[in-house]
Amino acid sequence: MHTIFVKSEEEEYQCREDQHLLVAMKAVGKSCIPSGCHGGGCGVCKVRILAGDVERKVMSRKHVSEEEQQQGISLACRVFPRSTVTLEIYESTTHQ
Repeated sequence: MHTIFVKSEEEEYQCREDQHLLVAMKAVGKSCIPSGCHGGGCGVCKVRILAGDVERKVMSRKHVSEEEQQQGISLACRVFPRSTVTLEIYESTTHQ
């Protein structure tokens, strides 16, 4: 189990390595990360990983560009923790 700190919401929860960040969040009854489809198709759960090691599954370039990914931006439904993680909700001015 790894602790996930959602800095922008001042929340934290525990997540197993075989769970993506949204599944674990929902399992403990929290809603600190916006969520939609849970499969990478909607782009609602965009976060910026500030600290920690994660495994990122393939993400649609429609929602996360290569440049954004290099800046630590990911879809929470495609991220699996490998250590304690600190993140913030990413709010792009172009995201609708």
